[in-house]
Amino acid sequence: MTRVADGVMTELRVQDLLGPRAAELRLRVECGGEHLDRRIGEPAVNRPGLALTGFYRYFANRRVQICGLAEINYVKTLSPEERAERWRKLFLAHIPCLILARNFRAAPEMREAALAHRTPILRSELITGRLAQSAARVLDDLAAPTQRVQGTMVDLQGIGLLLEGPPGIGKSETALGLIGRGCSLVADDVTVLRRSSNGLIGSPVDVTRYHMEIRGVGILHIPSLFGVASVRREKRLDLVVRLDPADAEPPDRLQLEPETVELLGVPVPRVTVPVAPGRDLTRIVEAAALNLRLRQLGHDAAKELDQSIIDQLAQGPGRVHD
Repeated sequence: MTRVADGVMTELRVQDLLGPRAAELRLRVECGGEHLDRRIGEPAVNRPGLALTGFYRYFANRRVQICGLAEINYVKTLSPEERAERWRKLFLAHIPCLILARNFRAAPEMREAALAHRTPILRSELITGRLAQSAARVLDDLAAPTQRVQGTMVDLQGIGLLLEGPPGIGKSETALGLIGRGCSLVADDVTVLRRSSNGLIGSPVDVTRYHMEIRGVGILHIPSLFGVASVRREKRLDLVVRLDPADAEPPDRLQLEPETVELLGVPVPRVTVPVAPGRDLTRIVEAAALNLRLRQLGHDAAKELDQSIIDQLAQGPGRVHD
């Protein structure tokens, strides 16, 4: 399975299931740790019950295989020779890996067949159903296209807000002001965007998670200063706010037609805020985010004002100032 990361096609490997983004699976290597670079052909899971009975016509061998209570107990009903043969055929199908639920340990014949075909076996303490659901979600997450963008992201009253602009324009300072007003930090300076069925999900680079750099102050650990509620692991992106110098090309003042920017093929609303001495960027950005929420609820102040002016003009010049 190939995925897009920062515009580069990469392959999904079994070792990715042991990374921090898959921590909820609680996986441990049972055997075959030297073969964790095996490629996962499809970002999905399969329970090989039918395959263990000998039926391989529609076997999804490119998927991660999960064995639980039913599969393990079925194989135990077979003779030692049959058990060894069933496991041999399963690993002969070139599966990416086998995960044992409920902390089951690999039987000797299972371990022998896996090592013979260079296939890793993992185990998890989760029950089978929960493991299958979590693994499917994790695989979908790992296979999703991602992109790194320059910008600071915060959660403002449930609105995922990405601040972008040239270096030194004040993105981190504005975000710090928002955090002081009760918002939560998602990522500072570099935000990793991931496309999912729920839109674009923003998260920080692992090494800088929960930290901010403020020029003249240095590195800040946000939870230590503002509490654990001041940070988020990830957030859906709802709005991009671009901070531009005041002498840049002025934006549309009324913004009757909202601007959008395309990220990973997904259009995201964007507003441009000129930065000038004396402007309270924290309040302006907060107002932009809340105005977006009003628009989503069907209340568009710019269009309502425009329509009100048109209605007044239609009544004649003498009634415009009534």
